[in-house]
Amino acid sequence: MALIGANELKRKMLIAVDGQPYTVIEVFFASPSARGASTMVRTRLRHLLTDAVLEKSFKTSEKFEEPDVTLTPASYLYDDGEVLHFMDDESYEQFSLNGEQLGEDRFYLKEGLALQVRKYNGEPISLQLPPTVDLIVTEAEPGVRGDSASGGTTKSATLETGLQVRVPLFIREGEAVRINTQTGEFVSRAKE
Repeated sequence: MALIGANELKRKMLIAVDGQPYTVIEVFFASPSARGASTMVRTRLRHLLTDAVLEKSFKTSEKFEEPDVTLTPASYLYDDGEVLHFMDDESYEQFSLNGEQLGEDRFYLKEGLALQVRKYNGEPISLQLPPTVDLIVTEAEPGVRGDSASGGTTKSATLETGLQVRVPLFIREGEAVRINTQTGEFVSRAKE
């Protein structure tokens, strides 16, 4: 397995630090002010299993292994109130993750949604959602005539999964909207 040098770190990269799997949130290269000092790499890392954030500095000469993390295609099946159930599309085995493991990602899940599951040492630990999902608006504030005079105004809407988003005034209850899963923002009306 190839080692990753500290000088090669980028956002969203997966590395093993002290035998634990982390994803890089931020990376900053600090140039030395003294002669002979080596460049330091300051990072913010998120632990893949506990979601704890760690701030750590490394010398550029340090190397990291890639953790045993794989992405496998999966489908969301249903939520039984306690855990959310999924199916591995390669082995057809079912597995579940709880709301705590999923965090905000659970608000983008709709039955039958195709996604990727991140596995560490063969065990499912988190999801990689598609870039956008289409969801139905279940509640929307009425758009008041004249509100759009200032342009670009939005209103609050609740989607079928409970997600709260800001949508343009012309969106009504019952319409399908496309939401960006990275930012949680309205993208467009969903294509029927």
